[in-house]
Amino acid sequence: MNKSLIYIIMGVSGCGKSTIAKLLATRLKVPYFDGDDFHPKANVQKMVKGLPLNDLDRKGWLRTLNKVAREHKKKGAVIACSALKESYRSQLKRTLEGQMVFVYLKGTFEEIHARLQGRKDHYMPIELLKSQFETLEPPSDAIEVSIHHSPDGIVTRIIEETQ
Repeated sequence: MNKSLIYIIMGVSGCGKSTIAKLLATRLKVPYFDGDDFHPKANVQKMVKGLPLNDLDRKGWLRTLNKVAREHKKKGAVIACSALKESYRSQLKRTLEGQMVFVYLKGTFEEIHARLQGRKDHYMPIELLKSQFETLEPPSDAIEVSIHHSPDGIVTRIIEETQ
């Protein structure tokens, strides 16, 4: 296992990023960070109101997550982050080329919408899911895993693909 990798577990809200990222970090014995925890207050308030974030809203947030990744590049880390656009992923991996692995948790709008309907205590309203799918630029250079697999199965696949 290469512990010096920075794993970005990505996808739309409700795809399982936090669950998979926590489990992967535990298995790899590296720190876990939830990208949502690094949003500035203004971004959170915007999302609570049902307003999608734009590129300008995300700029400082992505810069902060890149800094977190760089601070952990020697030991490795796992970060849950939507990383919906290629330009966002480029910002995240700035100066970390070859050390950052993107894992795309893929599901349909209907599947993820059903998951979100059962979710509580999260500031991302279901209404924003549509805008996330519209923004999503599926990555061509990521480990792509269907959300149909069990969390353990997904994490095992990620580890197998990066050994």
